[in-house]
Amino acid sequence: MAFGLGKLVQGMLGNMSEISLEELEQQFGRYLFEGEKISIGYKLIRDLIVFTDQRILFIDKQGATGKKQSFKSIYLMNIVDVEMETAGMGLDDSELTITCLQSVYRKAYNEQLTSYTFEFPKSTDIVPLYTMLGTLVLQNRQDINNQH
Repeated sequence: MAFGLGKLVQGMLGNMSEISLEELEQQFGRYLFEGEKISIGYKLIRDLIVFTDQRILFIDKQGATGKKQSFKSIYLMNIVDVEMETAGMGLDDSELTITCLQSVYRKAYNEQLTSYTFEFPKSTDIVPLYTMLGTLVLQNRQDINNQH
């Protein structure tokens, strides 16, 4: 399944603090699964989001120093919905909410869903990310509904 990271890079480059592949691999390479490859990563307001060829790895920095970190995997094949909220005139940040199947089995009659919301700096154009994830959502829904 193609993830379309080219559109993401073109649409968001310069709007967020992109982290170099070398730095990402150095910091997070030990958390990758066998054969998994990092595609791109960004620093959000305080946290990090790393896209691989298999999942989105969300690193939530906790506590005052941020040394304690929580790692959450969002598997690309399980993303079934995406919502976007752009920044307003005030101090609001942009938000992107991804809804995923939580269960191992991708069966419509036994859905267990969970959602994750990511905050992006106000200056970030999140529309390319939203449309790319929306395309992935459509592919996933077609795959799920075609299973018998």
